[in-house]
Amino acid sequence: MSPAAGTPLRPSVVIVGAGPRGTGVLERIAANAPELYGDAPLDLHLVDPHPPGGGRIWRRAQSPLLWMNSTAEDVTMFTDDSVELAGPVRPGPSLAEWARAVRDGRLAAPPDVADDVAALGPRDFAGRRLQSAYLRWVYEGAVAALPPRVTVHEHRGAAVRISGAPDGRQQVWLAGRPAPLLADAVVLTLGHLESQPGPEERRLTDFADRHGLTYLPPAFTADSDLDALRPGEPVLVRGFGLAFVDLMVLVTEGRGGTYTTGRDGELTYHPSGREPVLHVGSRRGVPYHSKIGYPPVGDRPPLPRFLGPAEVDALLARPGGVDFRRDVRPLIDKELGFAHYHRLFTAHTDRTRMAWPDFEEKYAAAEPGSAALQALVSAAVPDPADRIDLDALDHPLDGIRYADGAALQAGLRGHVEADLARRHDPAHSPDLAVFLALLSVYGQLVRLGDHGPWWHGFFSFLASGPPGPRLRQLLALSRAGVVRFLGAGLTVTADRDRGVFRAGSASVPGEWTEARALVEARLPEPTVARTRDRLLAALHAEGARATAGGLLAVDPADGRILDRSGRPHPRRFALGPHTDARGSGAFTRPRTNAPAFRQNDASARALLTFLRDRTAPPVPVPAPPSRSDDAADR
Repeated sequence: MSPAAGTPLRPSVVIVGAGPRGTGVLERIAANAPELYGDAPLDLHLVDPHPPGGGRIWRRAQSPLLWMNSTAEDVTMFTDDSVELAGPVRPGPSLAEWARAVRDGRLAAPPDVADDVAALGPRDFAGRRLQSAYLRWVYEGAVAALPPRVTVHEHRGAAVRISGAPDGRQQVWLAGRPAPLLADAVVLTLGHLESQPGPEERRLTDFADRHGLTYLPPAFTADSDLDALRPGEPVLVRGFGLAFVDLMVLVTEGRGGTYTTGRDGELTYHPSGREPVLHVGSRRGVPYHSKIGYPPVGDRPPLPRFLGPAEVDALLARPGGVDFRRDVRPLIDKELGFAHYHRLFTAHTDRTRMAWPDFEEKYAAAEPGSAALQALVSAAVPDPADRIDLDALDHPLDGIRYADGAALQAGLRGHVEADLARRHDPAHSPDLAVFLALLSVYGQLVRLGDHGPWWHGFFSFLASGPPGPRLRQLLALSRAGVVRFLGAGLTVTADRDRGVFRAGSASVPGEWTEARALVEARLPEPTVARTRDRLLAALHAEGARATAGGLLAVDPADGRILDRSGRPHPRRFALGPHTDARGSGAFTRPRTNAPAFRQNDASARALLTFLRDRTAPPVPVPAPPSRSDDAADR
């Protein structure tokens, strides 16, 4: 219903995307509104095809077999006093603490997750449906914390376009609705999006169509049509990260397979007969590193040390711009090395030959990768296994060749077994220190914008891998012949003569595997140029700036969307993986000064300040004194 003539329009904000990031922004609006906006009226419109809280990726309606890849105690949606923010800290429970409160009867949860809540321990990996229930609870709490005159309107649909001049109200058009939502400001928290296929994907799709093959392009695995993968048939899988793990689960346990545990603790997989045979490889040829399976003890490395705010300030001040490999990568290497050796020298002194203060002083003075640094480490750390080698970590199979496919299977199983043993052994606790340094570096790099694909892939490989139990399942599937490893430097070709896909690798030169199905086990690249999201594509077409890597450019200070000349739009904000200020996640480990929380707070405060200043009544200007008053003053 339209307001009556003469009735002022209520201030309005549209948040497009009601998943974890949208929920986080809503929580920060609630936290900052009393200070910045008072008790003035405000309409908040949340637009998402999926229920708010979980959104698409964390929706309740997905397989109960899918897990998170972080332990319950390491997942929170709430700020704490480690977060550097201008707004108030509003503490809240981690996922593990929330589950404990539900078990104790202090909080309620949906009945369909009661068994999951009862079984969840702090070091366990929750199912995604349980995380969805937690996110819904966070969302409902954020709504309840809003001032009384703020009203939330949920719109279950997709936003397809934004129009409106920078100095006027914005119109947010929703699919299937003739009239737009009117907004004084718009916040995009879109999460992971689908992309139009690139040239290689179009070529493979056309090849598959011509030859009656199956090709599944990059996608969120839970949304892929896995029914196209037939029982018993070989399937080539390109990608060995978390998307592969989801695929592995859905076509094995998801099709009725089961595991049993022997007396020695080893898993055995019992096929249902409905599984395809997954032949998996990638550039590295190995799965992401297991999540670390022991809690932190002792002193954390004092981070940041070599890549902190001062170093980022200096990089941003360079007149010629920043070259990531030349200017940033050495600082990353030095920061990660510092964390590793700090832990080694302070927790495992028997494996070092120098006092930590002496080593730290010399380490600080040495250039990354220099002969002086190598000599220092060689003298102070006698066992090469205790030294950090980032290149070797990034390319674990470089230079390794196997005699045949059988040798490759045994070699890769040995690699995974060694990784599991190491990541669950506190004798290797420098690995945990490096993990913490990776989080610190990610938080600093947010200010530098789009820094290319290497860093994100390296971070994910080391810090965002699967739970240990998933890798134990992978080993069981390998022993059962349901998963077969292809190796590193994977090459996939479309064989026109034979009408099949063929895969080979540098790990077993000259050996090829043929299949009539190929799966790209990865998320689509978050590029605005090829996004399937109509809203984001329209923004880009109408002048929003994209980085060289295809991300939406935003002001690092508050998330305002930049135009092609670099000017921030006063009424449009964006946060999340489609922007060049993407953080490592919408929720994070407690007490890690999460960049996502800092961004949410900065954007919420900028938004509320804009609304306050726009709607504040004009300050009366005193009239100039009359002549009589002037005379009286004299």
